[in-house]
Amino acid sequence: MPIPPSRQRIVAGAADMIRRRGLNATSIREVAKHAQTPLGSTYHYFPGGKPQLVTEAVRFAGETVTTTLRTMLRAGPVDGLGAFFDLWRQILTGTDFQAGCPVLAVSIEEPADDARFTVLAAAADVFGAWEDQLAESLRLHGADPADAESLATLVIAAIEGAVAMCRAQRSTRTLDRVATQVDTLIRAAVDR
Repeated sequence: MPIPPSRQRIVAGAADMIRRRGLNATSIREVAKHAQTPLGSTYHYFPGGKPQLVTEAVRFAGETVTTTLRTMLRAGPVDGLGAFFDLWRQILTGTDFQAGCPVLAVSIEEPADDARFTVLAAAADVFGAWEDQLAESLRLHGADPADAESLATLVIAAIEGAVAMCRAQRSTRTLDRVATQVDTLIRAAVDR
């Protein structure tokens, strides 16, 4: 059954607000306003309140990036990650360094006790899926299977950290430096 458009707008709006403002500064009322949906619809679709909405927003963001990465990695891990770094440059500069990763945002803020385990488990699942996807691409393109998982973890952590630093520095310099180093590592791994 397809997801109702207003429900999808609410989830996407929550992910957008979290990536811009963080978890604790995002309220259900503001998400409804941002998504241009009635507040009552938000409570109708998310009877579990903010924990349910945030968990679904994290999963939505994760699936969006997974789909994007899958498409980019078809060209191989070198070109795919190059395109992924380009996408992050566009996001950072296009939002005047206001938008980061909503998955990282919920991971570093302390969710309310009733949401902690659900939200953090969703974030952990998303990070794990990204690592698995990249590791699989590395293996398919000649990387040592024993090294592919560790390298994928390093790359995902480096990208997430670089994005956070770029927001603070209001510059893509860190992302550019990380992209150069990741390119070198990935080329060495697949050209062995």
